[in-house]
Amino acid sequence: MVIDQVCPACTVENAPMTLMLPRRALLAAPALLLPSAAWAAPPPRLAFAVFRNGTKVGEHMMTFAGGEADLTVRTEVNMTVKVGPVPVYRYKHSAVERWANGRFQSVEATTNGNGKITKAAGRAAAGAVQISGPNGNVRGPADAVPLSHWNQASFGKPMFNQQEGKLLKITTTRVKPGHWQIRGEAEIDDFYDAQGNWLALRGKLEDGSRLEYKRI
Repeated sequence: MVIDQVCPACTVENAPMTLMLPRRALLAAPALLLPSAAWAAPPPRLAFAVFRNGTKVGEHMMTFAGGEADLTVRTEVNMTVKVGPVPVYRYKHSAVERWANGRFQSVEATTNGNGKITKAAGRAAAGAVQISGPNGNVRGPADAVPLSHWNQASFGKPMFNQQEGKLLKITTTRVKPGHWQIRGEAEIDDFYDAQGNWLALRGKLEDGSRLEYKRI
């Protein structure tokens, strides 16, 4: 399953769980560019408690700095999966996205899954987005964006996983105001408040378990 910045790729040995934020990606997330006049600044911080089958497994936090012309989004995801009282998997994901006037500029991400560290990046270039990850480099369409869920204006564009550095095979559908569905390499529903800020997430993982984000 693709969650991306929502723990984009967590596989727990000897535990019935596969989380894959924002994979093939929680972290992440996210139609046409919003016109400048309609741009609404996100709040300085968004924080979520992350649940699997009703049990809290971690938190996902995002901070926003700058304005429309120079927005920087920092993401930190920390999760610990347990079997009974015993931790069996620890996951950390950090990413920095940069946007200018509603256009994606770059992202750099580092993920630590039980001690295995992977790095990925994406950068806007002339007529393309250059994407790199553990399996090499990919040339994406010029309007490709990372899946990180916070930005509704990204839905409908080509998306890439910012942990694995690969383009995603997904479709996004606006069910109603404040509710988007992501399907294909993912089964995710994202929800947004009246101001357009990311409010919650519900998803189904590859093992059939339920993933849920609740804003805190």
